[in-house]
Amino acid sequence: MSFDISHTLVTVAMAAALIGALAGVLGSFLVLRGQSLLGDVISHAALPGVVGGFLIAGGRSFAAILLGALAAGALAGLSVQGLRRVAGVKPDAALGVVLSLFFAAGVVLYSLAQARPGAAGVEVFLYGQAASVLRTDLPLMAGVALAVLAVIAALWKEFQFVSFDPQGARAAGLPVDALETALSVLVAIAIVLGLALAGVVLMVAMLIAPAVAARQWVDRLAPMVILAALFGAGSGVVGAALSAMGDGVATGPVMVLAATVVVALSLVLAPGRGALAQALARVTARRRLQRRQVLDALRGLSVEHGNPGHRSEEAMIDTYLGASARPVLERLEGEGLIRRDVHGPDRRPHWALTARGQQAAEGRE
Repeated sequence: MSFDISHTLVTVAMAAALIGALAGVLGSFLVLRGQSLLGDVISHAALPGVVGGFLIAGGRSFAAILLGALAAGALAGLSVQGLRRVAGVKPDAALGVVLSLFFAAGVVLYSLAQARPGAAGVEVFLYGQAASVLRTDLPLMAGVALAVLAVIAALWKEFQFVSFDPQGARAAGLPVDALETALSVLVAIAIVLGLALAGVVLMVAMLIAPAVAARQWVDRLAPMVILAALFGAGSGVVGAALSAMGDGVATGPVMVLAATVVVALSLVLAPGRGALAQALARVTARRRLQRRQVLDALRGLSVEHGNPGHRSEEAMIDTYLGASARPVLERLEGEGLIRRDVHGPDRRPHWALTARGQQAAEGRE
């Protein structure tokens, strides 16, 4: 019995890694083009294709269902482009109309399919059921995934140009419409491959989450695609392993939760774009500004008194800074830019620029 469980887990983990990696690659283009919702549209639009394939085949035929899902998803992507180009509908409105139309049609067909014997098999593609993936399905999934990646590699420069500068690509003579259509079809293929694992509802998350996470860490497309593929594959394997620990826990939702954790960590920890890095950058910028303000204040007072070594009261510096200057003064003292002095009956500290501080205040350091 343990061998069967291990065998099933390995199969599911391999399929999840494959789907996660492919989704991460294609999702990178959607995120960069600002078309994340297109994945949502194609994913939900696969529903009428799933149910239509079931009704046409008269039962749970994986080939018919997957072909139906692919046809419906591709048609939805092309419909969005058609509404934008031919009818001049704004992108967000075109996405909303197509999503609503296809999903509504899918719900109607699903209501009809429930009266058929074996209708429970359709739910596998709605919510995902990892156990439905067989070892014999892996070669087909791998072959399709490699074919998709081969197309991306062959058209890499064109897809990159279209993603970053579609108007420039059109001016350069590239077939932008054909390239966008090709991307939509490739996204539909990736979604169809992942239906058995994540389902119609959640598959879009596997497209977008790894790409969003990868975007936080890198600035160029190639590293982003590679990192998104790794994040997607890792989320798939972790989701498969964690779901296997619980009785009846669906793999798809756990995969999505794992990918969401990766996104959350990336949003916090990524250098440059992460919340932690931005908070540190703000603190550093504020310290630099305060440093500049204190040096300028001390130099201005020394110039006003005609004495480069003029000692200024700390209260005057506080007034200039609009807050307690003591932390800034102590940091500047530690850098050797100012010196502390107490003289006369007033035992409160006074501060003066050192020779090096004078140079820093004049911008010569």
